[in-house]
Amino acid sequence: MTRIAVVAPTELPARRANTLQVMKMCQALLNLGYDVRLAAPGKPLQPRSLAGAQPEVGIEPEAGSTWAELAHHYGLQRQFPVDWLPANPRLRRYDYSLRAVQWARRWGADLLYTRLPQAAAFGSLLGLKTIFEVHDLPQGAMGTWLFGRFIKGKGAYRLVVITRALAEDLSRQFGAPPAPPFTVIAPDGVDLDRYAGLPIPAQARIELAETLQSGLGRQLELQPLTVGYTGHLYPGRGTQLILAIAARLPEVAFLVVGGEPQDVKRLQNVIDAQNLRNAILTGFVPNADLPRYQAACDVLLMPYQRRVAASSGGDISRYLSPMKLFEYLACGRAIISSDLPVLQEVLNPQNAILLPCDDVEAWVAAIKDLQANPERRDNLAAQARRDARRYTWESRAKSILGEKDDCSK
Repeated sequence: MTRIAVVAPTELPARRANTLQVMKMCQALLNLGYDVRLAAPGKPLQPRSLAGAQPEVGIEPEAGSTWAELAHHYGLQRQFPVDWLPANPRLRRYDYSLRAVQWARRWGADLLYTRLPQAAAFGSLLGLKTIFEVHDLPQGAMGTWLFGRFIKGKGAYRLVVITRALAEDLSRQFGAPPAPPFTVIAPDGVDLDRYAGLPIPAQARIELAETLQSGLGRQLELQPLTVGYTGHLYPGRGTQLILAIAARLPEVAFLVVGGEPQDVKRLQNVIDAQNLRNAILTGFVPNADLPRYQAACDVLLMPYQRRVAASSGGDISRYLSPMKLFEYLACGRAIISSDLPVLQEVLNPQNAILLPCDDVEAWVAAIKDLQANPERRDNLAAQARRDARRYTWESRAKSILGEKDDCSK
């Protein structure tokens, strides 16, 4: 059995998308029959509650979580081994990366899989067969140097990129081989099983109303149409556009799920100042619970702006492959999205409505049209669900490892 050592880029658990993606990939590799172990920086988790207990919705597990709580946070169905390795914050992951490569070699790993540039460079230079996944261009002089060390090392096996635009820019600016089998374009994915058998929006709202605060739940339950957004509230994610739309459509409920506490508080202050009674914020929701929040919506929004910040800042608008995109598809709801070129690598007029990110009236008109035309709404939703079958985490893992995947045809 092939042994794959996965090196996480940061501590677990966390709300960063990169940790969610790493955990989903570990589970997918396990589902495909590989022997998988994950290395993460920090101290081992210790039980803090009864085995199998679930945290309250909106409460993030902290250091000391049980595996059940960790699985709930990330929406995992299968357990895999996690080894925590020492990491000195002052050494900027270099010590951890070297330890991780040594850990993988001691275990007898056949492959090293990582999103951490330092680990990819060390693994490749030391001759360990290495898969390096990147979601942006190398940053700064050290980022460029590490990327070059990976490419030139004798262990470089595969470069995984999330969009065609990123593959082209890496080839043009850094000399990365542009084509398979070395470079693989693999958008993010979704757990289809978790989106099977979801209730219709009205029923999902009734069920969700019991979870939310009584006033918010009742408000959501009574609205004839609910429009939703799930994800972080960083700059460029379109929250101001959502509020502008909500102000023009007081008869429609707007459910905004996710966000760091400080961002939720800031947005709630704006909602209160504008007296937007139809805008509902939930704060952070564990990934395991996310499908039922998305299912409560008739329409799902991706209002990305021309510049999009990540958790570390910067601008990822040219290369982003948001996990919410594939969750939205799997949920089987009508999608309205900004018309960023990179999103059109997946979205098209058959599975979504694509609009300029700065045209509030166009978004208002699109929502009104979907409210008045349930048949169009259903057609978009059905096509989205069909397209989601091409983007499972298992399909993604197969493409990265060069396996044939009949489901992607």
